[in-house]
Amino acid sequence: MPDDPVDKFLTDKKTLEAQRHELIKDLLRQKEAAIKSFDEKLEKLGYDADHAKRSHHRKDDIKPE
Repeated sequence: MPDDPVDKFLTDKKTLEAQRHELIKDLLRQKEAAIKSFDEKLEKLGYDADHAKRSHHRKDDIKPE
């Protein structure tokens, strides 16, 4: 362990950055697994992502004239 406060700070900073990167990678893995699970559930319900149209309009917002 370094006795110099600057060296100690830099060592701690490197350790924290490494932990931060590991946490981010873990979070991204969890997100990917959750999305995959959700997509599988949608597929079981018959959702076809290739033919689906996405719109920011709700159906009840569109009024026939």
